[in-house]
Amino acid sequence: MDWSDRVGHRVRLRDLHIVLAVAESGSMAKASAMLAISHPVVSKAISELEQTLGVSLFDRSSRGVEPTPYGRALIEAAANVFDEMRQGFKRIEFLVDPTAGELAVGCPEIILAGVLPAITEHFLGQHPRVQLKVIHADTALMQFDQLRKHNVELLIARMPRPFVDEDLVSEPLFDEPFSVVAGIDSQWARRRQIELAELAGEAWVLPPPDSVPGVLIAEIFREHGLRQPRAGILTLSVQLTTTMIATGRFVGLLPSSVARFNARRVGLKILPVKVPTVLGSVVVITVKKRTPSPLAQIFISSARAVAKSISDAI
Repeated sequence: MDWSDRVGHRVRLRDLHIVLAVAESGSMAKASAMLAISHPVVSKAISELEQTLGVSLFDRSSRGVEPTPYGRALIEAAANVFDEMRQGFKRIEFLVDPTAGELAVGCPEIILAGVLPAITEHFLGQHPRVQLKVIHADTALMQFDQLRKHNVELLIARMPRPFVDEDLVSEPLFDEPFSVVAGIDSQWARRRQIELAELAGEAWVLPPPDSVPGVLIAEIFREHGLRQPRAGILTLSVQLTTTMIATGRFVGLLPSSVARFNARRVGLKILPVKVPTVLGSVVVITVKKRTPSPLAQIFISSARAVAKSISDAI
């Protein structure tokens, strides 16, 4: 295939946009409605692309269309083309005005309740005119779609080590132990020394065992030679966890930064319990071979600066 003659002069961005719309909607009719163009225009664009490339891009049926292996390859390439263009436009905006722009960041609730406010304060202190868009990403259940679908440029998450995913890159920011917490008026809040085994019979609020924090917490009890206690409440909600612990009727385990940042706000007491360090880190996750925008790189630098201050305090 000669690129200049057969592809370079014939494939337009509009054609690639149509291919992505057809793949997303699973139907040429739905794609035409999505793009506000006629069905024949969509059908013609796909047919001309197939003639240019000499392959079939979609299998047609009465139920709609499904990308062929050739179609999936083109869809991946088209997505990369548009992502690179978006990043290019952002770089141009940054060069025009380095103090402004928009950045989308994803994180789970545990990061929202812990380290993210400190990173945000550091970042916006340098670039107060930037609009920071924070999107929930359920990394505790190993879901990274927000990043892969280009809805966010990076994720801040707490992950077990080693974290391996072939299309993603993770940079550890800091290792963080868990802290055992109770309500400030709890009977345990007055104790100066407590063994984890003494709390085995208490009512616990814990994350689900099949989640990332659930796996890490199970390891803590195993290292103590203890069976994990039956939780009265299983939840990934930090707000529910801290609210129920603050009543004094429950105890729980939280990342140390989350425990510290929420202690005064909701009335928690970090208990004097020795907790073994488990192999978990707060990390920044990006997509491999996708260059972060200048604002994303500055945000990551802020995350590193805050991480260093937290590591020094732990």
